[in-house]
Amino acid sequence: MIRYFFDIRDDGYFYPDEEGLEFSNLRDAKVEAAHTMADIARDAGRSGDDHNVTIEVRTKRGLLFQAAFVFHGTKQ
Repeated sequence: MIRYFFDIRDDGYFYPDEEGLEFSNLRDAKVEAAHTMADIARDAGRSGDDHNVTIEVRTKRGLLFQAAFVFHGTKQ
């Protein structure tokens, strides 16, 4: 099993993942990142505020990939 860390950047704030999650392969880590991003997007839609969020997925060896979400609405 490999430990993957899911660090989050949200509108200039950085939230490092100190614990990580273990998966047997990269595909499972990508699915976890997608599910996490979907949860963030759902919350962003409810608030109506603008968001620029990136999940940076890494192992102890370094960054593997990023998943990004931008929510920008017009105010009425």
